[in-house]
Amino acid sequence: AAGQSANEPSANEQLAAGAAPRWAWPIAAPRVVVRPFAAPETAYSAGHRGIDLAAAVGTVVFAPSDGIIHFSGTVVDRPLLSIEHGGSLLSSFEPVTSDLPAGVAVHRGDPVGTVAAGSGHCASACLHFGVRLHGQYLSPLNYLGGIPLPVLLPTRTLH
Repeated sequence: AAGQSANEPSANEQLAAGAAPRWAWPIAAPRVVVRPFAAPETAYSAGHRGIDLAAAVGTVVFAPSDGIIHFSGTVVDRPLLSIEHGGSLLSSFEPVTSDLPAGVAVHRGDPVGTVAAGSGHCASACLHFGVRLHGQYLSPLNYLGGIPLPVLLPTRTLH
């Protein structure tokens, strides 16, 4: 990814290796998840392919990790911004307006746009934050460190 040293593993290599992700939240604190990720049963099933964060119109959106602007524009009726982070890892944000064109390098923490009005996605203003790896939607919390590691517990008492 842009700005990544040759020795530093990519975000998806870190995730695969179980390392702590190095992504930053796309908005400043306080951060409230108003709707969590809900994986669809199949690629075309209903689900919620990201997380919604409470965010007022005009809230600055920051790049969660180094990358290249993949898309900045309108899809159907919603302004959308997506960033390619290398290794087929893509983050997306809506409704977000941005002056950055496709192909521009961004670094973790750089302002990349602002939350726009009228998306209809949430009951009140919010930022939808999605992540895809090789085209498959994953919870952004995987990259933000918000999902605790699983712990195996015994199923019977030992004597």
